Amino acid sequence: MTSRTVLVTGAAGGIGVAVARLLAERGDTVVAVDLDPRRLTERVSKLTADGLAVHARPADVTSSAAVEALVDGVERELGPVEALVNTAGVLRVGAAHRLDERDWDATFAVNSTGVFLMSRAVVHRMIPRGRGALVTVTSNAAGTARTGMAAYAASKAAATAYTKCLGLEVARYNIRCNVVAPGSTDTPMLRGMHPDGTATAVCVAGSPDTYKVGIPLGKVAHPRDIAHAVGYLLSDEAGHVTMQTLTVDGGATLGAAT
Repeated sequence: MTSRTVLVTGAAGGIGVAVARLLAERGDTVVAVDLDPRRLTERVSKLTADGLAVHARPADVTSSAAVEALVDGVERELGPVEALVNTAGVLRVGAAHRLDERDWDATFAVNSTGVFLMSRAVVHRMIPRGRGALVTVTSNAAGTARTGMAAYAASKAAATAYTKCLGLEVARYNIRCNVVAPGSTDTPMLRGMHPDGTATAVCVAGSPDTYKVGIPLGKVAHPRDIAHAVGYLLSDEAGHVTMQTLTVDGGATLGAAT
């Protein structure tokens, strides 16, 4: 696999920074994108200190103008974007019938619209070149009901469907579009749901009261586990794989399709 310029959104988050590191370690030039410039600079500084080719680009993926300016600038400065990883995501919890409209809108703005805007901007430029690969990181909740997570699950389901429809349309241009669906992963997002420090234990054990099974492998994922799945789908080894979902959840959805 030759070196490419790869955009990774949500790169200041747990999964995003793991993806950025893995791809840079494999020789790619990574453009790390996130809304939070301070956290992004901190993460990228650690990566560049390790000798990795990672560039920080703060941007709001929910803004069409910001996304177009980002991609234009990257292609001028670093060359054609040959791969995109959509990992930017937010979580707003609450009962489905009591969700605040602002939480619903904010969730879809990042988790769904952000995927649409970034993918559109990048794929539009890939088509004339006749090559490219895209991975959207969603969630196993996109295909399995979860209490208190209706907005998150619905937004991730929308991102999954969009990515696969896009993949169908651009397959003729040798552009592959796939999905990675993590389960419980050791990130600040997961730990924030259990501020008492019980996140790992609760996820592994499951919750019969909320109809959630545990994790058969007996552990939550590490962000690097998700990054390896992304790396595979972007690699030449997955050259005949498109419009697929690779679920990385330790068996938490019992092998059901997502």
